[in-house]
Amino acid sequence: MAIQAGLGLIQDSGPMDTTTFNKLRSMIYDRCGITLRDTKRTMLSARIRKRLRDLSLSSFADYLDFLVNEAQEDEWVELINVVSTNVTAFFREPHHFEELLKAVDQWVRAGQKRLRIWSAASSSGQEPYTLAIVIRRALNLAGHNEVDAKILATDISTKMLSICKVGQYPTEAIKPIPVEERNRYFKLDRSTGMQQVSPDLRRMITFARLNLTEAPYAMKGPMDAIFCRNVMIYFDNHVRSKIIDQVLRLLKPGGLFMIGHAESIQGPQLKQFTRIGASMYRRK
Repeated sequence: MAIQAGLGLIQDSGPMDTTTFNKLRSMIYDRCGITLRDTKRTMLSARIRKRLRDLSLSSFADYLDFLVNEAQEDEWVELINVVSTNVTAFFREPHHFEELLKAVDQWVRAGQKRLRIWSAASSSGQEPYTLAIVIRRALNLAGHNEVDAKILATDISTKMLSICKVGQYPTEAIKPIPVEERNRYFKLDRSTGMQQVSPDLRRMITFARLNLTEAPYAMKGPMDAIFCRNVMIYFDNHVRSKIIDQVLRLLKPGGLFMIGHAESIQGPQLKQFTRIGASMYRRK
């Protein structure tokens, strides 16, 4: 059944044909390194159908032709936005933040005056804001609030980065945050019904778009900790190896590297790390 879409009709109401799917996923891989398995054809079809409506195109083949012959960079950004999967939460995998808290406490008590943390796939911002809360907690415990602490939060999705920068979340979303810190760092915005992150936390974070497949990255380091969680599962081994090479370049000796619970470091690169817990590593 055709669906009314802007000035035209969408002819493709089911999954795209194999040829179009293979061409699209090859182009997506070349552009951002995301590997789409055969099982993702229905998902990709559903997400691209919105682009058909927005562009008044009638078929997936028309969209493919548009990408090849007419699309500007803005459309590639839109495509990456719809392909990217963004699942996150405050204090997700809490043992990572417990380890970071201990490490920051040790570093500042030893006299370190500068902290640099990188959230490599910041999604909608819960991870970098959690990092900011944990750093503030550690500095308060150590009594060293004069430390220069900054967080770099990057993501490939401009849509997610815009949510990060606004820093507003539903009340339900901030429940994993301890009550005292919830009250300290969030305030209800009555005009939106959302919880607004405090300026104190927002000042600690710089948000920037970064495609993890485009190495080398512009940052120079050294980083004290890098969180690259639940993103490498979307890449093949070649792209994962490129990312970890960059982590090794940027992360200081003794620095922390946190990955997702379903991810791992393999091959010769593993020798550069000491595993300190579930999905947690320290740079040798």
